[in-house]
Amino acid sequence: MLKHDFWYDLPKELIAQEPCLPRDAARLLCLGRQDGSIRHQIFNQLPSLLYPGDLLVVNNSKVLPARLIGHKAETGAVCELLLLREERKDEWECLARPGKKLKPGIQVIFGDGTLVATILETRADGNKLVRFSYDTDTLYEKLDAFGKMPLPPYITKQLEDGSQYQTVYAKELGSAAAPTAGLHFTPELMDQLREKGIEFAEVTLHVGLGTFRPVKEEKVEDHEMHTEWYSISQETADAIRRTKERGGRVIAVGTTSCRTLEAAAGAHDGEICACSGDTNIFIYPGYTFRCIDGLITNFHLPESTLIMLVSAFCGYENTMHAYQVAVQEKYRFFSFGDAMLIL
Repeated sequence: MLKHDFWYDLPKELIAQEPCLPRDAARLLCLGRQDGSIRHQIFNQLPSLLYPGDLLVVNNSKVLPARLIGHKAETGAVCELLLLREERKDEWECLARPGKKLKPGIQVIFGDGTLVATILETRADGNKLVRFSYDTDTLYEKLDAFGKMPLPPYITKQLEDGSQYQTVYAKELGSAAAPTAGLHFTPELMDQLREKGIEFAEVTLHVGLGTFRPVKEEKVEDHEMHTEWYSISQETADAIRRTKERGGRVIAVGTTSCRTLEAAAGAHDGEICACSGDTNIFIYPGYTFRCIDGLITNFHLPESTLIMLVSAFCGYENTMHAYQVAVQEKYRFFSFGDAMLIL
């Protein structure tokens, strides 16, 4: 398939700049996986759309306030680092701005001077390897003090509250972007789902900024997928096994949960086991799903790997038609936008 096959026209005004309040009042487009049928609902109606015995698998990764703005120690020039992933203790791969002027050996100072970054190397893709020094027990304390949320580039409005870009069940620090399908859940909605007999299980996948990286190759198969770290606990593996045994459905909340489950299933002959590691799984039409039976997801960028994943799960024609309908019905798109339920 070609990249342009996944293009659709999106009016700029449909790109959501802030989350829906309350979170679960977002719209929900229900898409039939087999027949492409479409129904329009509200996210807080989710309990009436699922069955007792269904299992919702959520990504509990927590977004780091990973955007740091500081100044070069030598010249005082303003510069910015965006933390992507920790490779060794206190050594992080980062995006840097202005990248060409931040050469190895240069130090960048943040806040009151108690957080300092030393550039160790520049990589082939322009990213930097950076070592941080600080006066607290952990770097995370300094990020809480000086860091900002790394919002996607299409969100131009600053958040009043950083918690708006965290799911209510976020707990494992490490993501550079939120697993946004989960932003629609509230504690009250989760309680309602549990009362109906719908269970929750957690996985962790630390979302990298590669999730926003455009597909440059014209042939989809030639795209090189970014790598992200994931983990599945024994408790979650057991919950998935029990769900499958009793005929329930495993529904991934978000493309990150989907990628985690499918990567684990692919590595263990279709079984979900307790495991952790890196994955660069790329799911596009033609892929055979081995674990999930349903998907909750937001509306994704044209020509992105995420709309390709949705097309693989629901079928290309069904997916592109649903996006056309969503535009016509003025759904809100991307990270803070409305949602889809695909069953």
